[in-house]
Amino acid sequence: MGRIAVASIVILWLIPISILVNTIVPAPYMDEIFHVPQAQQYCRGNFRSWDPMITTPPGLYFLSLAYVASLFPGLFCMQAVSSFSDSCSTSILRLTNGVLAVICSVLIYEIIIHLRPSLDDKKATLRAVVLSLYPLHWFFTYLYYTDVASLTAVLAMYLLILKKKYLFSSLIGALSVVIRQTNIIWVLFVACSGVIEFTQSRRKDRAEVDGISSSKEKEDLSANLKDVSIVSNLRKRRVNNGAKSRNKITPQSSVPMTYTSGLLDEIHDIIIISWNHFWELFVSFSPSFMVFVAFVAFIRWNGSIVLGAKDAHTVSPHFAQLLYYGVVSALFMVPVHFSLDQAALLFRQFCKKKLLSVFQWFMALALGFLSVEFFSIAHPYLLADNRHYTFYLWRKVINYNRSTKYLMIPLYVYSWFFIQKIRRSYGCWYIFSRVLHHLSLLR
Repeated sequence: MGRIAVASIVILWLIPISILVNTIVPAPYMDEIFHVPQAQQYCRGNFRSWDPMITTPPGLYFLSLAYVASLFPGLFCMQAVSSFSDSCSTSILRLTNGVLAVICSVLIYEIIIHLRPSLDDKKATLRAVVLSLYPLHWFFTYLYYTDVASLTAVLAMYLLILKKKYLFSSLIGALSVVIRQTNIIWVLFVACSGVIEFTQSRRKDRAEVDGISSSKEKEDLSANLKDVSIVSNLRKRRVNNGAKSRNKITPQSSVPMTYTSGLLDEIHDIIIISWNHFWELFVSFSPSFMVFVAFVAFIRWNGSIVLGAKDAHTVSPHFAQLLYYGVVSALFMVPVHFSLDQAALLFRQFCKKKLLSVFQWFMALALGFLSVEFFSIAHPYLLADNRHYTFYLWRKVINYNRSTKYLMIPLYVYSWFFIQKIRRSYGCWYIFSRVLHHLSLLR
């Protein structure tokens, strides 16, 4: 029922807003001036044509071909179009992302109920709808961009890895890279998530087996003690048996593969279990490794990550983006992050562990300063295109004067501290929303 409810709500939002967008902006807008003509070339069967300004692979265009092919018989019978190429209008191509947005919402719901199986169906539905209508994701649903298709493929890959369908997950991962090559990072992320999930399940199984073994030995020990207590002349033997039994139990109580709270202990357990099950992991995740190898071969052949406009898309360390991300995430949760209660809580925690807190804040501020000073890059398109909100954020806020970008560093650090606090409170749910947010930003 939840899946149908989520899909229905998204469709009810999708239809009227799509009509409104196509009425107000019927012609290709912003980067659509590159994507729409390229997809239309593919609709005409001209697969050798390629716009050198397009940076992403043609995965979206092939998805659009499959989508338009499913619509063409109905459109042709209604005499709405006279040929297949006529079906590839701007509005129909945009609707590709509309259909994918509905699929994406269902995937979000599936991931939520998988990560939180005890969650009430109504709450899971509400959370899925809220994430599906996330502004940075929802905006591109009505335009012909790679964002929605990319996110849908990544979430499908993640869901399949959660369900331990490793081969299918790697195939969808390859599709996600063909849609947008930066998704190779998410292929690695999902594969690592699968490895961690594998080690946790093995550790849990081991802990349950050890618990059963320990309980059985305790029961045997109690039975032996009861038997020997009947005969008084066997007291000495009873003591010796008890000592032997305790010696027998002691090694079991120090099994290394038990749940531990420290991060280093967690990493240690993951490494040990991965090594002990190396070949099993290798067979399961080798398809994902092959996708990564193929991507490296592509970069070597292409000479760059992007396909076109290589001069404007060189690889550069831009760590300041992580700082911007922290503020944007915090702004969507202003009542949680910026309140007197939260400020008071932060101050109490600071006083409780003063030395550690001073060190943490000093390191965070230092890293923030280094990121802003040496790894803050203004993309040429950011400076030239006033149709982006980021164009005005950069000019009117971040780069208002030379000191502004440094004065914002404490705000960046404050945002990240509370992001980590909420992550500890909400666990995988908050991590998942952060992944969705970050995927929406990668464009």
